[in-house]
Amino acid sequence: MSTPEAIRTQILALVKEYHTAKFAPKTFDPDKDLVHYAGRVFDAEEIVNLVDAGLDFYLTANRYAERFEAEFAEYLGLSNALLVNSGSSANLVALTALTSPKLKDRRLKPGDEVITTACGFPTTLNPILQNQLVPVFVDVNLGDYTAIPERLCTAIGPKTKAVMMAHTMGVPFHLDTVTDLVKKHNLWLIEDNCDALGSTYTMKSGDMNRIRQNSVSCPQISPRLTGTFGHLSTFSFYPAHHITLGEGGCVATDDDDLARIARSIRDWGRDCYCAGGESNTCGKRFSQQFGTLPYGYDHKYVYSHIGYNLKVTDMQAAVGCAQLRKLDQFIARRKKNFRKLTEILKPYADRLILPRATESSDPSWFGYVITVKDQAGFTRNDLTTFLETNHIETRNLFSGNLLCHPAYQSIPHRISGDLTNTNFIMNNTFFIGVYPGIDDKRLNYIKAVFNRFMAGERVS
Repeated sequence: MSTPEAIRTQILALVKEYHTAKFAPKTFDPDKDLVHYAGRVFDAEEIVNLVDAGLDFYLTANRYAERFEAEFAEYLGLSNALLVNSGSSANLVALTALTSPKLKDRRLKPGDEVITTACGFPTTLNPILQNQLVPVFVDVNLGDYTAIPERLCTAIGPKTKAVMMAHTMGVPFHLDTVTDLVKKHNLWLIEDNCDALGSTYTMKSGDMNRIRQNSVSCPQISPRLTGTFGHLSTFSFYPAHHITLGEGGCVATDDDDLARIARSIRDWGRDCYCAGGESNTCGKRFSQQFGTLPYGYDHKYVYSHIGYNLKVTDMQAAVGCAQLRKLDQFIARRKKNFRKLTEILKPYADRLILPRATESSDPSWFGYVITVKDQAGFTRNDLTTFLETNHIETRNLFSGNLLCHPAYQSIPHRISGDLTNTNFIMNNTFFIGVYPGIDDKRLNYIKAVFNRFMAGERVS
């Protein structure tokens, strides 16, 4: 009789054969196939890992989740990476962690202000509102779509306690300005790095290596990954992002105290920090006093936060472990596709604002953002309709202006200055893909379609 281990080996070998048969490369047919704006890129390794985790039938977070968290933290050079079920949940966990009573005088309280942008994805804003904090909106630059540094400086008020912004479309926001403000005003910083895994920034004024200690180390001249500058950072592993777990996200931090709070928020709000299946890590499971509970109440059932259950399954983490091994090549392909698209569209820079990096940054591009100029002779919708009709997917730059959406009509907020560029983006900006699934044949097709449009062809 075969052993379980031998059967597993046979199953996984068949999974590899299945991948070859099911997902064999296909020739691109522009008459039938979409040029997607984003998508999953994988090989047999992801499916083998997925089935391997399924055969364990542990289901909840287990060995693959522990492995991914360790390897991802090592990639970032941080001490803690906490898997959650989405990038949106990562934002919720990170911001909510800063409201913890365990932070004492530094905790965020209802009515405190958080600087952010109205041009972005809603789940950067939502946790601010869900925690009864007040967003302060600043306008963004055209071209790099990150917060205007001067606007950040004037946005600070007596109630400002934190900055929470995204590195939009993979472009790092001006970290020299932001980290200087964080230090000067004793603010919290959360980097929404969901679009920017692999992006780097080189500090000019010095490396805020330990912002929480309000100390600046010696000037740094080498690039550093975004997601490592803030007190907390967040990541998304949705299929559109740089790597995927299907659904999934992560909170990262170099602060062990913040990591413990974030883990509590993620895991029902419990005070206990034992790993799954373990007990009494603290050695004081039945010998502590909490609130008005009886002395010695089981620490595994003590709750210090109003939390959630936002963990991943081990099957998701198994896919992530395979994806993480491919991250460097994925990033390289995104950068190559970005350069090629710039070559293709540079002749039309008189009518289009092409994307650019912020000074001192090297983006790991999420997409190729295009803004149609006022005097272009056509509208964004003219161009996107033509592209979509010709099977090239487009997406607007997320919300445009979040304050114009039904959900945000009556939210408490403050605007520092105006949102002129944000509103322009809402009407004139979109993006197409740079993800690794776009090959040279698809790039050449994109070139041909843009050339036809710029020559005057339109959808009848």
